[in-house]
Amino acid sequence: MIKFSPLQQRFHLFFSLILVITSCQTQENSETYDLLLEKASVIDGTGEAAYVANILINGDSIALIATDTTVSYSATKTINARSMVVTPGFIDTHVHGNPLKTPDFKNFVSMGVTTICLGQDGFSPEQEDLSAWMDSVSAVKPAVNIAMFAGHNTLRMMSGTEYDTTPSEENFAAMEKLLANAMDAGCYGMTTGLEYTPGYYADSAELNRLAKVVGAKGGLIMSHVRNEDDSFVEASLQELLAQGKYCPVHVSHIKVVYGKGEKRAKEILQLLVRARENGIKVTADFYPYTASYTGIAILFPDWAKKPYDYQEVLKTKRAALAGFLRNKIIQRNGPEATLIGTGPYKGKTLAQISEELNKPFEEVLMNDIGPYGASGAYFIMDEPLQETFFKNPYVMICTDGGPELSHPRSSGTFAKVILTYVNDKNLLPLEEAVRKMTGLPAQTIGLKKRGLIKTGYKADALVFKPQAIRENATYENPQQPASGFEYVIVNGNILKNGTSFSSNRSGKMLKKEDK
Repeated sequence: MIKFSPLQQRFHLFFSLILVITSCQTQENSETYDLLLEKASVIDGTGEAAYVANILINGDSIALIATDTTVSYSATKTINARSMVVTPGFIDTHVHGNPLKTPDFKNFVSMGVTTICLGQDGFSPEQEDLSAWMDSVSAVKPAVNIAMFAGHNTLRMMSGTEYDTTPSEENFAAMEKLLANAMDAGCYGMTTGLEYTPGYYADSAELNRLAKVVGAKGGLIMSHVRNEDDSFVEASLQELLAQGKYCPVHVSHIKVVYGKGEKRAKEILQLLVRARENGIKVTADFYPYTASYTGIAILFPDWAKKPYDYQEVLKTKRAALAGFLRNKIIQRNGPEATLIGTGPYKGKTLAQISEELNKPFEEVLMNDIGPYGASGAYFIMDEPLQETFFKNPYVMICTDGGPELSHPRSSGTFAKVILTYVNDKNLLPLEEAVRKMTGLPAQTIGLKKRGLIKTGYKADALVFKPQAIRENATYENPQQPASGFEYVIVNGNILKNGTSFSSNRSGKMLKKEDK
């Protein structure tokens, strides 16, 4: 029998332990994963500090997050993420577009958006069976995930209510049924656009009654409130908060038109704080630009828009219309502050068009454009006020954009948040900014297993260097894509690698689960 000295025994024990550990590691790592994001700085969407880990993906989900980066893993494809951050894919809470027409959503993918919310401002597909429309979207395989909302304006038109100020009981019942069916089909709630017709004609009793349907189905109301002007915005928010007695409510693209300064923003935010203290669930979204963008009809009086005959208005109320438009434009910072985004005058301000045509700007609006002849950008917001909204923990990020909209927010919003508000102005740490673009919207909308880098969650993820992010869109060239998001992963599929886009679109038509 061989005898070992105490020193030899210690060495023998040490090497035995090494063999055991190595054997355990070999067993642990026997699986081959589809994708490995190696040694990334993980910003997980919760707002917590970043940490370094290997992220292993199988199929469309995150299979493992390993903080011991000394362990080796086998994967079909590996991305070296050293010196890069990995975040959840961004969630855009307010988007306009038709996925059957533009399923690629490349401008959104380029700025890291992997999920969008459609059906905004009260307008959704005018179909009684939204489940059939959703199936059509699934069939075209959109590039991004899509969460759908039912539009109140559309419900009014489909129910026969249309432009009536008070729906008949029959039309009310039809609206409620259409809304309930849309929720059952998978919609996450209802949107309202009370600055647009026919939603403009709805009163609080109508909105509260529909809010009860949304609440019964476990949904959310997102609202472009009735009036965003400084003098009316608080009353408009109170109207929405009243609906919050029945379901969670959300302020779309929160702003105060003509409002100025941090103090004014805090007054508005305090209104929401008091509502939360009274048990109302209220959130908001925001885009980082001081110009809004919508149809030129926003400038015209209600009596010059549908259902009224515009040509008749020109004949009988021309002087009144001219005076209204002139005062409106002056109030909105003058003709230099209205930039036409579509139609023959695209890219020119109202002041430039007026000079070129040698006629007053109100005559340009009345005779050369009309209430439905263009969309435009309107420079009407105050930057310190808007930045105060941005910093609030209940305010998330949206574009209010679309694949075909001529405003830089459609291509630059999420890049600008990182480039300007995080890197340059240091308004918030990157971890909190990412939470506003991922975990917070997922929680607010009710998106299951999305919005976080977490084991078992869907593999919607971004890999990038924060200092490399660039917002390239301008008001003159609004559709230039953002850059710097090196890898964009949607449901486990690498959709974007550098400047290359995969033809294998992997977005899903998301559907809300039962309450």
